[in-house]
Amino acid sequence: MAKKIIKPVLSANEAIRCIKEGSTIMVGGFNYGGIPYTLVDSLIDANIKELTLICNDTAYEDVGHGRLIKNGQVKKVIASHVGLNKATQALFNEKKLELELVPQGSFVERIRAGGFGLGGILTPTGVGTVAEENKRIIEVNGKKFILELPLTADVALIRAFKADRYGNLIYFGTNRNFNPAMATAAEIVIAEVDAILEAGAFNPNDVITPGILVDILVLKGDSYYASRT
Repeated sequence: MAKKIIKPVLSANEAIRCIKEGSTIMVGGFNYGGIPYTLVDSLIDANIKELTLICNDTAYEDVGHGRLIKNGQVKKVIASHVGLNKATQALFNEKKLELELVPQGSFVERIRAGGFGLGGILTPTGVGTVAEENKRIIEVNGKKFILELPLTADVALIRAFKADRYGNLIYFGTNRNFNPAMATAAEIVIAEVDAILEAGAFNPNDVITPGILVDILVLKGDSYYASRT
């Protein structure tokens, strides 16, 4: 049986040091809900640039990871919806931002494919539209499908409700959204949580993201305090 590992608890400022210029990052959330605000704030303060941002939506220009775009830190966005962020639209129109729009169902399935080591997904969504341009079309039983390739990241910034010291995560309400899927599909996973409990505090049946997927824990609002042991 594999030995369970106590996860490091760092400040957000310390945790985001693994993100380098040019990194690909996933950021959880759906509109306001489930965004790891503390981690995003530290990333903005660090002013790390040339990022590729994978997110469901780009929130608003003054909210969460939407601020990364307004701050000029993002070179490419892969998302399902960007219409609420004026900075995303303006920078795209000015050809200062690369944008890949992905239907929401295809978006999360591409992340899931990346997390589980699959070669991609076959979806009928977008067949016969501009969405199939420059993509491989595969016919199965007489029906056409688009081959959508996996999405993975160097670092995933996710938001959960509580963690134990093994890194097991539970979520609350709609904050669950894309965070569990993103936790499977990055080389490094940093989880921002409201509370960190003693190791093994959770009923295993309540755990949504197992600790084996999580590398670093950060307490909500903890940008500046020293790391804990």
